[in-house]
Amino acid sequence: MIHSLSGGIITEYDTLIYVFVQIDDGIEQGAKRWYISPFPSVRAGDRVEVPCGRAAKTCATVTRVERVTAQTAPFPVNRTAEIERILP
Repeated sequence: MIHSLSGGIITEYDTLIYVFVQIDDGIEQGAKRWYISPFPSVRAGDRVEVPCGRAAKTCATVTRVERVTAQTAPFPVNRTAEIERILP
């Protein structure tokens, strides 16, 4: 943390990896959603396992990867789920 001269704290901007996916199966098939990726190696075209609605896990295809900060994220960080894993 860096302190400003006026006594406040300037926030550090950590980079997050946001992925836009299209759900491949289940009741939400075809839906598109944002997720946070804890995996730096994720790429567009990867198949991933994600939490989706009431289904514990479902498969999806990554269509876009963006590296952002919490301030520039396309969807609120506190309301964005993480992908579970990258499928082989």
